[in-house]
Amino acid sequence: MKFVVACDSFKGCMTSKEVGQTIEKGILKANFQHRVKVFSMADGGEGTAQAFCDVINGKMVDVNTLDAYHRKIRAGICLSQEEDIAIIDVASCIGLSMVDKKDRNPMITSSKGVGILIKQALSFGVSKIIIGLGGSSTNDGGMGLLSEFGVRFYDSNRELLRPNTYALGKIAFIDKRAFSIPSNVEFIVACDVKNHLLGQEGATYIFGKQKGIYENQMEEIDSWLRHYRDKLDQTFHVDVNEFEASGAAGGIGAVLLGMFHARMVPGIQLLTEYAHLEDEISKCDIVITGEGQTDRQTVYGKVPYGIAQLAKKYGKPVICLSGALGLGYEELYKEGVIGIFSSADRAMSFQTALKTASAKLEALAFSVVRLIEGVIKYEENK
Repeated sequence: MKFVVACDSFKGCMTSKEVGQTIEKGILKANFQHRVKVFSMADGGEGTAQAFCDVINGKMVDVNTLDAYHRKIRAGICLSQEEDIAIIDVASCIGLSMVDKKDRNPMITSSKGVGILIKQALSFGVSKIIIGLGGSSTNDGGMGLLSEFGVRFYDSNRELLRPNTYALGKIAFIDKRAFSIPSNVEFIVACDVKNHLLGQEGATYIFGKQKGIYENQMEEIDSWLRHYRDKLDQTFHVDVNEFEASGAAGGIGAVLLGMFHARMVPGIQLLTEYAHLEDEISKCDIVITGEGQTDRQTVYGKVPYGIAQLAKKYGKPVICLSGALGLGYEELYKEGVIGIFSSADRAMSFQTALKTASAKLEALAFSVVRLIEGVIKYEENK
């Protein structure tokens, strides 16, 4: 049998490539005559740049930037071999997983590091920049990113504001005279959400809790973002809330779509196109996908959902092997997936799960393939 393996990374544990290679080992352990094609995947979140690097055989280059708390760090940019395309993901510099939950302070985080990362990418002379928007720890509406490209924000006392969530509601006027982006560069945002910037389905209410925003703060912060939107509209004559995905990455999507005139494409769609995955799926027998945790959010553009949609076109069975299963994972069955399994075979601590993830995933792949072979053999002998 021919298998196509296309999984997301297991966050904080294994890269997409490592997940795929682990599943491949389990398949071949069950039967070394099977053929396996492994593809790195991502939906725009953590690991997007590395996944693209694997798919296009590019090179990763580390550059200087800042994290969400203005601390100096190094982050990776994927460059195509011709160096005409650069891929970055915001999670590489302002990622949510970079700071322990107890230490998160979303009121002072900034997207300035993303602006620096984009400028670093531009320094390579590329004609296209793909920006993965998932997994950010900020909620500053992209204020920090804009400041890095020359936009200045002032309060009612004409004092220069430091870009962060606190500053959003204090903006009295914006100076865009120094704002400049190259006209010959195409910007593409890769993300798995369509949420707008404001309101009950917006950046603050939907994604704020995981970043450390309390329920009793959300209404006020959303009002600050609304004020920020109004000031941007007065200055740039564009309502950033009108764009789908303007709420992605704490509002970074709003700035990229509104001021950088970026094009929004689902991350999984971009990767499958660059990897020519559809052609391989059309010729395979079984597709295996997976992610760190499969739950009800998966059907909103996550990797397993995207792979299932592609496989459905060709009537190929899809099996999902994930690290854990959360509430609502059964929704994926409605998308043509025939089996959803967790590699966590018993109750264990999170740290134990991380340490044993590779071995347990390999064992799960082995068992699933043996099951498939056993069913086929049984049917043939009936």
